[in-house]
Amino acid sequence: LASQPPKASSSESISEYASDSASSKAPPIASSDASKSSSTTAPPPDWEDNPNYDISHFSELPHTNFGVNQHIVINDEFKEALRQILWQFRAPIRYAFAYGSGVFPQSKQTAGSSSTTTSIHSKAPPAVEKAQGGTPKMIDFIFGVSYTQHWHSLNLHQHRDHYSALGSLGSGAVSAVQDKWGAGVYFNPFVTVNGTLIKYGVVNLDTLCTDLSEWDTLYLAGRLQKPVKILRDDPRVRLANQVNLLSALRTALLLLPPEFTEQELYGVIANISYMGDPRMAFPTEDKSKVANIVGNNLPHFRRLYSPLIENLPNVSFNDPKCSDPDWAADSTANVSLAQDMDPVKRGNMVRRLPKAFRSKLYFQYQKKYQIPRAEFNKMLESASDEDATRINRREGGGFERRIANEPPEDLRAEVRYVIKKTIGWPSTSQSLKGILTSGIGRSWRYMSEKMEKYREGKRKAAEAASAKAKE
Repeated sequence: LASQPPKASSSESISEYASDSASSKAPPIASSDASKSSSTTAPPPDWEDNPNYDISHFSELPHTNFGVNQHIVINDEFKEALRQILWQFRAPIRYAFAYGSGVFPQSKQTAGSSSTTTSIHSKAPPAVEKAQGGTPKMIDFIFGVSYTQHWHSLNLHQHRDHYSALGSLGSGAVSAVQDKWGAGVYFNPFVTVNGTLIKYGVVNLDTLCTDLSEWDTLYLAGRLQKPVKILRDDPRVRLANQVNLLSALRTALLLLPPEFTEQELYGVIANISYMGDPRMAFPTEDKSKVANIVGNNLPHFRRLYSPLIENLPNVSFNDPKCSDPDWAADSTANVSLAQDMDPVKRGNMVRRLPKAFRSKLYFQYQKKYQIPRAEFNKMLESASDEDATRINRREGGGFERRIANEPPEDLRAEVRYVIKKTIGWPSTSQSLKGILTSGIGRSWRYMSEKMEKYREGKRKAAEAASAKAKE
């Protein structure tokens, strides 16, 4: 049974359209738009084949409601408190989102005393205290900026205390460290703004859009594959992130069997950014983190991905529960899905993987199939995304179908390897860069808190196992 997309307010319809081939499913119409013709909101059928990233206005997006599935709904007062934090920065922020457990809890909220809260935040707005309940946490932000050095120059003048000793070398040194090391992000952790303890990372918009569309590091693309609260939007980033979400969905489908559940799908998607992350090999991350993220934020994952699932031709909801128009709001529902394992359709998915990521996967199979380098280069050239003479539909050819026809576990192993290879070094170098950009004191505090979370997660897992054994 086909599902209805998760409900949204009338101002935030989440009908979203994407096609894997010329023969795509007919686009569904959200309940709030039932009276509208699909022709008024459907984007050009080839928007994903030829995305135009050289845009500066939302009116240039494929259609009016394009990408609104990215806007996760949270409490209005909490959202306003987060936005007020942005206004404390005079340096221009073009794109911003808040993310992590400080915004989207990874466990059930408990009531806490105000004294507990003030031990984390000096004087947080009531909306922040209420949203975080008895588990106050530092709130994480990413700021997208147009000109890295100019931004840091302004911010150093206003907020010199946010920076480590590196700030004494000036904005040129700061921006060089940001752009040339790691994944292109500069973090300032454990700073207080509006009475709220925050960490913010600064990234150039070009770096962000490249990672979202091509997966060259998956550092920020991976974060945006999970629910985040966008506080300041940008049309180019919205377009690139919609490509990122589709890529995450397709990659997860390559890693999944013919039938699976929602939680399994979202668990695979949420885990993409943790594969190859060196922090997962050390006692600094809760091993049940992915399950907690998905289990406590299932409706948010639905809002992100349900509209995309509805419009891919090779996957669909396959559960009687979806006949209930209100199923998407049910956080306890874990509906079933099914995908078509036809090599042609899966070959199309392989062909539509992000450029940098796809090239690494192709190289793995070039070695496996022992294709001569000259022949392989010619094949890559003929399959290039950039073609000045014709519209490239990006449909899989013989090479992609051969990959898709591999034994499922072999293909999954290769995809996992490429994910780890993509993430490994950028994440490692970004972590090492953190010692320089944050300073030794803040870095030690950050690691200590991560280790405490790891121990807490281990303790809860042991308690759950003990309780299950007694049943």
